[in-house]
Amino acid sequence: QVQLVESGGGLVQAGGSLRLSCAASGRSFSRNSMGWFRQVPGKEREFVAGISWSTVTYYADSVKGRFTISRDNAKNTVYLQMNSLKPEDTAVYYCAADSRITTAQVRNDYEYDYWGQGTQVTVSS
Repeated sequence: QVQLVESGGGLVQAGGSLRLSCAASGRSFSRNSMGWFRQVPGKEREFVAGISWSTVTYYADSVKGRFTISRDNAKNTVYLQMNSLKPEDTAVYYCAADSRITTAQVRNDYEYDYWGQGTQVTVSS
């Protein structure tokens, strides 16, 4: 059974940093794209960052320059380093895995097959 488990969320002041982790089990995702999304109540889930199997990274404009996605295939884990956090970054953050092998950017949530349960990130002003 495939599982994605996020950790590292919490409460932080504006300008602070958090590092989210997403540990996968049940299969290897070393040849697959991984991504991070976020969602606030009443709004659609939005793309935050993605990383291909070849470690090409891509970001939403709202987080570019502040967030960094990375992966450790030996640990089957993807990370999201979040710096210079803003109150508008407050959301539940989800990691996701795509079962396809592709070099294309994967920015749509419907393209991902596996999802974690989410971790809350709250940024106070």
